[in-house]
Amino acid sequence: MFEERKINPNLQKQYREQGYWKDETLLDCWDRTVETYPDREYVVDDRGNRYTYRELDEAAGRVASYLIGLGIQPGEVVSFQLPIWSEFAMLTIACYKVGAVAHPIAMSYEEKELARSLNITESRCYFGPTFFYKTDYEERILAVRDQVPLLKDIVLIDSVKERKSDAALLREILTSYGPLPKERCVHTKNGQDIAVILCTSGTTGGTKGVLLTHDNVRYAEETFNRELGLTEEDIMFMPAPLHHATGFHHAIIAPMLHGAKVVLQQKYQCRSAIEFMNQENVTYSMGATPFIYDILRELETNGGEIPSLKFYLCGGAPVPGYLIQRAKQYGILLCEVYGSTESVPHAFVRPDEALALNGTTSGRAIEGVEIRVVDEDGNDVGVGIPGEELSRGPSVFVGYLKAREITDGALDDDGWFHSGDLCIMDEHGNIHIIGRKKDMIVRGGENLNTNEINDTLEGCPGMGDHTIIGMPDDRLGERICAFAVPLRGYENLKLEDVLDYLHSKKIPKRFWPERLELIDRIPHTGSGKVKKYLLKQELEKRLKG
Repeated sequence: MFEERKINPNLQKQYREQGYWKDETLLDCWDRTVETYPDREYVVDDRGNRYTYRELDEAAGRVASYLIGLGIQPGEVVSFQLPIWSEFAMLTIACYKVGAVAHPIAMSYEEKELARSLNITESRCYFGPTFFYKTDYEERILAVRDQVPLLKDIVLIDSVKERKSDAALLREILTSYGPLPKERCVHTKNGQDIAVILCTSGTTGGTKGVLLTHDNVRYAEETFNRELGLTEEDIMFMPAPLHHATGFHHAIIAPMLHGAKVVLQQKYQCRSAIEFMNQENVTYSMGATPFIYDILRELETNGGEIPSLKFYLCGGAPVPGYLIQRAKQYGILLCEVYGSTESVPHAFVRPDEALALNGTTSGRAIEGVEIRVVDEDGNDVGVGIPGEELSRGPSVFVGYLKAREITDGALDDDGWFHSGDLCIMDEHGNIHIIGRKKDMIVRGGENLNTNEINDTLEGCPGMGDHTIIGMPDDRLGERICAFAVPLRGYENLKLEDVLDYLHSKKIPKRFWPERLELIDRIPHTGSGKVKKYLLKQELEKRLKG
């Protein structure tokens, strides 16, 4: 099924010679950690679950025995649609014990998306909750069961509501199956095997299955751990969904590579997150910028501190300097990270440079990763000149599932991933992301960057969350439209109010919005990016209506 993997043979040889790619899988890494740190805690969640490495290894081994009994073969796909629960780690390790490919599914997937996802991956088994946060997941998977011919079984993680089916229960598997003996685990020693299929959290409306090998994932997280100076004593708090690259790589994989611990909160709530981090002595965290924004606001408004928290890694959007200074007051370093599902955070601001750089950059590349900035013709541009960001390295994905044409459009024959992000690079190799190629508004032939325009709105009285999109125009091609969430007392915010503010700030008129649309909430992906395609659809409806 994974014949479409695209790996440059020269790079493959180079990475093996450099020791970046090895004859081992994530299961080999897991086994070493369990042997070295059996009684250290690996994962804790806010449902009261705590697992040491030995305990989770045993539980994952029981699930692996069940998968073997089901007839799951190496290279076949096992899917799971889970909240931010400790069972996510258990199922991931169980997959690797039998040589299966892990396939986390977004909790937001409804019947059509769920069926498509299970079919395109040729999934053999599905794990999910019976019910979570107003959604009946058992009902959802049962509704598509007959549409997924290769699916052998459904396993329900909990039973908070009365079951509608005779689907297997995880708790029964954990009591009726013994741990899979080590000699029966699948040790392929092939780092080029596919480890996980992650779906992109794209802003264009379509999702793609990103193929990542054991080498890709292991190298990315080993390097990230090393360059951040993390050790087995560090404790990570993860507020982001685990089916995203951020959650999967940095919460499930990174800690287990060196015997560290991860703390999971199933439904992000600011005050309880602060209390949980203090309870577990969390030393670092990672997620979208809004998470730390909310934490700081809560500390400022209602008091408190998180003395153990050393740094927070921000992804998904640029980190403004003022936020870095606010965090500094609480002893927290904010470090921007940059990457994507296809090329997981491959650049970041080192903690010892965070205050000096103060939000002016997304950082520089990690060891082994090359970054180029190119123009429309693929030629490298000079320092300080905008262009598209390209990355190449041992952590870059090997293709999209069953989509060779799309793969070829994003991953060229020389191994460069074309991100579609616009950036500039300074003389030290630091990059600064300024927007998406597709986020340019072409107004009367002039290219206007939506991120730059959006930045001018920061501080506008009465305006909460906001973003900029292009609005179709017969004469100019596009005009500038601002979507904004009005603050309390400003429910009647007008375009004229916004323009008065921009005029007072001496913002050039070419950056002024020509339409203002008020909205209750700006839609974001789980990684913090704005779903602009939804706003374009909303604008289209409003223009028609």
